[in-house]
Amino acid sequence: MRRIDFIVIHCTATPQDTRPEAIQHYWKEYLKWKNPGYHYLIEASGDVRQLATEERICNGVAGHNANSIHVSYIGGVDADNKPLDNRTPAQRQSMRVLIIKLKKQYPQAQIQGHRDFPFVKKACPCFDARQEFNDFTAIVNSI
Repeated sequence: MRRIDFIVIHCTATPQDTRPEAIQHYWKEYLKWKNPGYHYLIEASGDVRQLATEERICNGVAGHNANSIHVSYIGGVDADNKPLDNRTPAQRQSMRVLIIKLKKQYPQAQIQGHRDFPFVKKACPCFDARQEFNDFTAIVNSI
């Protein structure tokens, strides 16, 4: 079993109606990745797709993938492709449920956004994940 130090929150930086298959096609055909970018992808409807087992290393944050689980929502940009936290209520709810599950499974893991890693020059996930999920250790411990 891999040691997981981070639960990393991402956005796809695409329109909210982007199909998961299109994102996967981009990784494989354009970026030539053998592994997906995220373990979990949350659609606008709130449906959660698991794109890789947690044992598999994904391509979420260069230099930090061996010890991370990656969770992304589809969206994160406005009509002009500028960063925007445009998660739907269903995405917010699904993300909370998934992060609580992962935090229970990996209690030592820090929850943070892609942008919170050193040398990252992206707005991803377009909100402050550390602040939004800072109470999750207490929530998980109370369950």
